[in-house]
Amino acid sequence: MTETVPRERADVGTYEDICAAATRTTGLSDFGGTDHEEGLRLLVEDLASPEAGLTPVGNYFHRAQVKSALVGRLMTQARLAEFPQHQDVRIERPIFVTGLVRTGTTALHRLLAADPAHQGLETWLTEFPQPRPPRETWEDDPVFDALQNAYRQHHVTNPEFMGIHYMDATSVEECWRVLRQSGKSISFESLANVPRYSAWLAKQDWRDAYEHHRRSLQLIGLNDTDKRWVLKNPSHLVALDALMEVYPDALVVVTHRDPVVSVASGCSLSAEATAGMSTTFVGETIGATQLEMLSRSWRSFGEARQRYDQAQFLDVDYRGFVKDPVGTVEGIYAHFDIPWSDAARAEVARIDAESRSGSARPRHDYRLADYGLTEDEVRQAFTF
Repeated sequence: MTETVPRERADVGTYEDICAAATRTTGLSDFGGTDHEEGLRLLVEDLASPEAGLTPVGNYFHRAQVKSALVGRLMTQARLAEFPQHQDVRIERPIFVTGLVRTGTTALHRLLAADPAHQGLETWLTEFPQPRPPRETWEDDPVFDALQNAYRQHHVTNPEFMGIHYMDATSVEECWRVLRQSGKSISFESLANVPRYSAWLAKQDWRDAYEHHRRSLQLIGLNDTDKRWVLKNPSHLVALDALMEVYPDALVVVTHRDPVVSVASGCSLSAEATAGMSTTFVGETIGATQLEMLSRSWRSFGEARQRYDQAQFLDVDYRGFVKDPVGTVEGIYAHFDIPWSDAARAEVARIDAESRSGSARPRHDYRLADYGLTEDEVRQAFTF
């Protein structure tokens, strides 16, 4: 398979023209309100600034990210209107997996979602939301097929990134594609130097984003109303109050790992995901921005958590999880009094075995010093 030539642009463009492009692409114009505008406008302005230092490839990539958020919002709104019965879907005791980046959240999320009684957000349905069709029909869907082929190509052209975080159109993925439709996502901070957007986001009430998140789950899960939702995203750390207000019976699993390792690995992920896209979001800038964002997120979560029933939370140590993944999952079920069936055990064990081999097996090398950070600096940032 030959490599695709990276697409380029001279600039990111304006928020207005990206909106117009999203409207042309979808043929839709109803964004379901304006709560997304402030954040996305500010983000586009930041991306166009010298601080972002975007290259022509970076201009194309980041414009596409903003356009994708707008396209997703337009399509979600259209589907919500098409299926008004989504409003009657109950979401009870959903599981939210969160923690610092690179602390095992992805692996744990996928094991919890393996249970036939559970459901997660599959990548292709976060991109193109609709009531989840029967699994055996996905390969016949042209949208699914196009996305799956795109991920196959990405595996070839970006083997390093896929070794860090393997994904395809069928994978259960993070909530950020849904949350960014409201203009609020720390994923933007992980991909570019956007200081004004970061400062704005740190002061925001995320309730509107989580209300949109809930409506999206009601829509996607319309055909699976008997299944428990299992969600995952690092940004749940910074928005716990909004999460608990919208999902008051949420069950929150928090992963823990040495922050030195987590920060170094997170910086490496940001660097690999954005290679060649910016002249400023490299090396020490990645280190400084990611350390600030991650330590702020962890502090925010720690403060907010004390306001809620601690029986709704469970802490999972990374080392224990790696040593016994299936046993860790069984322990989560026991803590939250969730039925642990033979079918759940079999599927969790199967996904665990699959994740340790082949293309899904993680491969990741990184050094803290590559990002201008020392162990002492990182530990000091997390002393709280």
